[in-house]
Amino acid sequence: METLPSEGRLASFEGATGWLNSSPLTPEELRGSVVLVDFWTYTCINWLRTLAYVRAWADRYAEQGLVVVGVHTPEFPFERDVDNVTRAVAAMDVRYPVALDPDYAVWDAFANRYWPAAYLADAEGQIRHHHFGEGAYDEQERAIQQLLGADGELVSVEPEGFEVQADWASLRSPESYLGSQQGQNQAEPGDLSLNQWSLEGDWAVEPRAAVLAGGSGRVSFRFHARDAHLVMGPRARGSGVPFRALLDGEAPGDAHGLDVDENGRGELSEPRLHQLIRQPGRIADRTLVLEFPEGGVEAYCFTFG
Repeated sequence: METLPSEGRLASFEGATGWLNSSPLTPEELRGSVVLVDFWTYTCINWLRTLAYVRAWADRYAEQGLVVVGVHTPEFPFERDVDNVTRAVAAMDVRYPVALDPDYAVWDAFANRYWPAAYLADAEGQIRHHHFGEGAYDEQERAIQQLLGADGELVSVEPEGFEVQADWASLRSPESYLGSQQGQNQAEPGDLSLNQWSLEGDWAVEPRAAVLAGGSGRVSFRFHARDAHLVMGPRARGSGVPFRALLDGEAPGDAHGLDVDENGRGELSEPRLHQLIRQPGRIADRTLVLEFPEGGVEAYCFTFG
């Protein structure tokens, strides 16, 4: 088996502002354990599609000396809120320790730049393997086994919901932001080309989000993918905001996602990733329209799978 290189010391978690599922951990306290540090943020579909594997590794190898530490570094402003992260940890069944990193202190200590990012350290505190993004699950688990001195069959997972792997062969639509800082491909309402989007109504395009404070409005996206998601939430905390998703002008039927019914109806109750469409059949260019009859919504980013 190839020897894993040494990539430097395990950085400190000192900059974390709090911890979930654990008291604060330090590299010194973790000495003697193999440590997998997993950078994530709870609206990231790319991280969500890795979670089934990270969870399974944490469970399988805990007794053999593996400690998984999640570092939650937020992308969007509402992900800095401890209550929001706490709800996400419970809803997503994240059972291992989570360091809260709203100020990017741990992120910077690791010189990290990606969600998700995994850093694997040996029992001496030396980082011996890393992986950025999705995939390479067998490679990552073999590295865990090598550092633990373990062997055996690799974990078998059956992802559900958001954790289902993307249909890469059919995925032709990129992550698309609606705020002015990163937004691209906005077009006038009407006939949209592939991967263009439009707003109808009294939307304000703020740096991080498109905001419909009041009145009815629509957001449309022409996409090519099995799944369509949107990071969005209610403008007022604790409020319920009704919406409807249409696929090529009709109710989605059996193509509806987790967060809408067959008629396309749903309600925003918290800021998070919402799955709007999961198509069961042939994938083609389709137009997704979201209708907000009462406004009160912040829309951040479309993602696909």
